Amino acid sequence: MLFVLAMILAGIWWQRQRIIAAFRPHRAPVRHVAVAPSEEPSVSATVPPASPTPSASISPGFTPSPSASGAPRVAIIIDDCGYSMVRDQVFLSLPIPLTISILPITPHGREIAAAAAAATDKYAIVHLPMEPESVAADPGPGAILTSMNDDQIRSLVASDLDALPPLPGANNHMGSKASADKRVMTDVLDVLKQRNMFFIDSMTSVASVGGATARALAVPTADRAVFLDNQATVPYVEGQLRQTIARAKADGSAIAIGHPNPQTDEALIAMIPQMQAAGVVFVPAQSLVH
Repeated sequence: MLFVLAMILAGIWWQRQRIIAAFRPHRAPVRHVAVAPSEEPSVSATVPPASPTPSASISPGFTPSPSASGAPRVAIIIDDCGYSMVRDQVFLSLPIPLTISILPITPHGREIAAAAAAATDKYAIVHLPMEPESVAADPGPGAILTSMNDDQIRSLVASDLDALPPLPGANNHMGSKASADKRVMTDVLDVLKQRNMFFIDSMTSVASVGGATARALAVPTADRAVFLDNQATVPYVEGQLRQTIARAKADGSAIAIGHPNPQTDEALIAMIPQMQAAGVVFVPAQSLVH
């Protein structure tokens, strides 16, 4: 008798689970995508223009792009690439010249570099990991640290560069501490100079000596003017793109750095026509170094 009762209860429970399952919303499988170490918060989303200095000679590793006479030029750099082809390739489809910056030790670094080379008006540089001021911020593998001696720094920079195909330039990932150290930056820039590469200072610190050291060593260089997505919302990024227009009109050119977020992509899609209507000419980052 007890066995029969148990079987009846089991049957009722099974039917109930089938009914619940039938009305439960279907959920697509979650895809886990590796992500870059969180970007170091910048001191400021915008940086004042650098004081004029004598121009360095242009490296034979690249050729500046011409623009319409007098038109304000804007270079967009998308940092932290190399962890997800799906995420990064979205930016290669934007209808403007655009530069992606690839972290050296990533699962898809070489693959996305090749995709950029094959795309129209898309360019790639190395996103060189460097030590931040905050011990809580992790720059990821291959990071240049101020505790390293000169030989260690030079060797690690060379190793980071060799982890990707030959690229014409680099900018710093994080690095608020390392970029403020003249000894460290001299070692880093010496390696870039040997390879005919340029350096773009991401300006994660107002105390950065990256640009000044590069100019002293005759390494072609430029500074980031605007960070686009310190807040990853479409309205914020659109506002930063308007700031980029203003800087480009005031200074003749501006470099804006963003990250491979959906919100940054959406804001760019919305703002590109407006920026072009305002007279902006989009150029690769390498055309703005000097």
